Amino acid sequence: MIRIVIADDHAIVREGLKRIVSGIKDMRVTAEAADGTEVMQRVRELEFDLLVLDLSMPGRSGMELIKLVRAEKPRLRILVLSMHQELQYAVRAIKSGASGYLTKESAPAQLEQAIRKIAGGGAYVSAEVAEQLALGAMPGSEGLPHETLSDREFEVFRLLAAGVSVTDIATRLKLSVKTVSTHKANLMQKMGLHNTSELIRYAIKHGVSDSADF
Repeated sequence: MIRIVIADDHAIVREGLKRIVSGIKDMRVTAEAADGTEVMQRVRELEFDLLVLDLSMPGRSGMELIKLVRAEKPRLRILVLSMHQELQYAVRAIKSGASGYLTKESAPAQLEQAIRKIAGGGAYVSAEVAEQLALGAMPGSEGLPHETLSDREFEVFRLLAAGVSVTDIATRLKLSVKTVSTHKANLMQKMGLHNTSELIRYAIKHGVSDSADF
């Protein structure tokens, strides 16, 4: 039996995933989580095989949460199920410790396939993501400017690209306005950008602008 915890801040998404899993005889949803705090509670209190994790939830989320889960239970398998465009987030998720990445547009059959492969010790990513991971591992490889950002800087970057203000980003990420402003200044310097308009144009050009989840 594959024991699964579903983490997503939308109840309707959790219910849909539970229905899919309940139709598979050797899989069982043992618990749910609606935010990062609940995820860590489930990880510490329960024994299960796989965490199906949304990237964008209240509190700690995204790559930071993946790393926290892995630090707490290194052997726990993580499948990221997200609305975010695959290539922009999957590579970061895998590098942070996830074993697979699916978009929420994926068919139920893909979800079952991904769960089975990951629970069995494998990885589940598209050919495009596998190629990006391989290219990034090559000596002397140079990625795009946004790929040099830290996970937190990238999180601030995508929120800025979606039109979220520095003050609202601070509230959303539970950081001070000063800290967010520092991240903004650092990422602008790393990427060679001079203003928010240039940042938004860059995000659109490279497919990083992803406002559907904000």
